[in-house]
Amino acid sequence: MVSLDGNHLTISEVKAVAVAREPVQMDLHARERMSRTRDSVLNLAAADSPVYAVNTGVGLLANTRLSLSDLDDLQLNVIRSHACGCGPPLPREVVRAMMLIRANVLAKGLSGVRVEVAETLCQLLNHDVTPVVPSRGSVGASGDLAPLAHIALVLIGEGKAEVGGHICNGHEALRHAGIPRLTLALKEGVSLVNGTQAMLAIGILQLLELENLVDSADVVSALTVRALLGRTAAFDERIHSARPHPGQRFTALVLCSLLAGSATVSADSNARRVQDAYSLRCIPQVHGAVRDAMSYANRVFAIELNSATDNPLVFDDEILSGGNFHGAPLALALDFLAIALCQLAGISERRIERLVNPALNEGLPAFLASKPGLESGLMMAQVTAASLIAEIRVLANPASTCSIPTSGNQEDFVSMGMTSALKLSEVGKLARLVLALEALAAVRALQFRGLDRTGDILDQAQATILQECAVSLKDQDLTESIEKADGCIARGMLASLQAEVVAGRESAPIHQGATDRNR
Repeated sequence: MVSLDGNHLTISEVKAVAVAREPVQMDLHARERMSRTRDSVLNLAAADSPVYAVNTGVGLLANTRLSLSDLDDLQLNVIRSHACGCGPPLPREVVRAMMLIRANVLAKGLSGVRVEVAETLCQLLNHDVTPVVPSRGSVGASGDLAPLAHIALVLIGEGKAEVGGHICNGHEALRHAGIPRLTLALKEGVSLVNGTQAMLAIGILQLLELENLVDSADVVSALTVRALLGRTAAFDERIHSARPHPGQRFTALVLCSLLAGSATVSADSNARRVQDAYSLRCIPQVHGAVRDAMSYANRVFAIELNSATDNPLVFDDEILSGGNFHGAPLALALDFLAIALCQLAGISERRIERLVNPALNEGLPAFLASKPGLESGLMMAQVTAASLIAEIRVLANPASTCSIPTSGNQEDFVSMGMTSALKLSEVGKLARLVLALEALAAVRALQFRGLDRTGDILDQAQATILQECAVSLKDQDLTESIEKADGCIARGMLASLQAEVVAGRESAPIHQGATDRNR
């Protein structure tokens, strides 16, 4: 049971609720805080002073004062008018993460809403009622208005939701789950839509996927180093202690462990080659930089998880308007992750080129073909990787630099954080496909090498790919093999082998990854 108090929600708990459907409850102290600030809102609303979104309009209409009889209708109208999303719906896990994080924001006790509002979000999670939330429509300030409004619609018995694999209207979904329909009161509509929960939910789930991806990349790149008879001197701990970026040192230690004990890969394995190309020699520097980018994003996301992103906020007997809903911190981190993944995929594509190019692959057959000329081998695998890299490079262009003023120029500088998040999701999928192609090429190259198997971690990785992906030394339709290799990486089958290496170096100063999840 995950208990929400507004201050201690973790990334691992988000995964537990969003993916594994762990139940949720409101903390007792959070309930008490929410009740106190709710009383403050009621008192301030009855006074003569204008209070944004409580007794005034919203956005550019903030200067329009409303009568007491219109205040509750304002909240309903805010939800309906802001539910303006379009495009394909967000994945179920993302929507569940959004609801969890939003409930936690309300539990912080600075929004001034009734406890019932946060409790209803928890009930949707616990009864597996998932609102249908269109993916497009947010500019990331005032937060993710449109996506959050589509969740709020279901709370009031409108909109659409998925229940038991079927899509139905919000009223039917609540009735099926036995959840009372929420009647919005003062300030509650605004408090449900102001915030960064859509971009944050995507960012957190992508960060967890990326940790699996970079762990897998360590194993795949080590297979390539072995296949190309690479020199391990570049991974010597002394080199990386001289430039002690945490991710770089971690990757170097992992590579040393993965390649230890191999008779074919040593500092003097090829006297003619003093040093390897960058795509082999600089794996710690590149993979490590990706890890450090993930660590930065993890810090940003962890802070945002337990931050009040509503507007206005209630402090004792005063309501203050501000801009905590602005997604700039998240947008920059999300763009940073996409750029980092472009590096991870780019160096992988260069390793694929070295595996298949007869001018670079140290005596392996041209394009890893059994009969070069009669067969083309993996010539097109590098072409496919190149096409994926071209798309990744386009998507890695930052969205956070592309503000477009909205709401009558009241919201005159926005974050575009949701665009950054959606792009990151696509970059992650494409980068995983590039690694899948490298894994297939590396294993095929190792088959041609005919190296003695020693039963180490890399042998296990090679055996896993051979077993799962039907790798052949003859020309074949590669699409199915690519899909299987992609699935192998997505399921963590290679990352789990990397984790064995990490566990085996308990005494080494190994950085334990970007997120707070347990290995």
